[in-house]
Amino acid sequence: MNMKKYILPFVLLAAVFSFESCISYKNLSYFQNIETTDFSQVKHYYDARIMVKDLLTINVSTTDPEAGRPFNLQYTGSNTGYSGGSNNVNLRTFLVNNDGEINFPVLGKVKVAGLTIDECQEKFQDLIKPYMSEIEHPIVTVRLSNFHVTVLGEVNNPGPKNAEKEKLSIIDAIALSGDMTVYGEREKVLLIRENSDGQKEWHRLNFCDANIMNSPYYYLQQNDIVYVEPNKLKKAQSSVGRSTNIWLSIVTSFISAGALIYSIVK
Repeated sequence: MNMKKYILPFVLLAAVFSFESCISYKNLSYFQNIETTDFSQVKHYYDARIMVKDLLTINVSTTDPEAGRPFNLQYTGSNTGYSGGSNNVNLRTFLVNNDGEINFPVLGKVKVAGLTIDECQEKFQDLIKPYMSEIEHPIVTVRLSNFHVTVLGEVNNPGPKNAEKEKLSIIDAIALSGDMTVYGEREKVLLIRENSDGQKEWHRLNFCDANIMNSPYYYLQQNDIVYVEPNKLKKAQSSVGRSTNIWLSIVTSFISAGALIYSIVK
């Protein structure tokens, strides 16, 4: 009789329990050193910057609706395409091309990539003013229509996460994903980002360290990817084959039953 196939499940079971014992409360706790972390230098507010392939919604408001009409194009859903109007709800969106420009009514091509939302609004206000009378004071509102990030890996609800505002921290993204599972590697969460030059870059963030809130990557950029890697326990469990999993289930059931009988007859 080959005893190895009977011994192997018990050895693997012991290994799994050993890995489980390594995952302590300390490994699961966020911001462990927050009492000694200095946040005094974090005084700036984050502003997302417009990137190539972003979709922008731009609305020009004026005291005279007719003055703003040429700058506001609304999609009508008909064969005629677009109609003017400064108070339209369904304004068309503008795609930022590979040169970082949008083709805006009246003004033509305008460079917007690399600007914050506030900077973009100010730029359009300055460009539109010459077309207005002296008493007109145009107010330009710019919104990112595609601000979302993707969270993958050991979270309870992975997938794309849309942000209602142009400000989303990596903590917000994990919270929108239902938090990390107990199998998530909290000390080296991977952030993948495409910078303004179209180049990919990656960074590691430690959720156990409160200094994550001091990181320049604490706030996410649109289209960021956050990946929570599996920890040692999950990797150990995934290396166990299906048949061994069945053995482990049987052994666990016998152990539970034995413990119950022992507690009854004791």
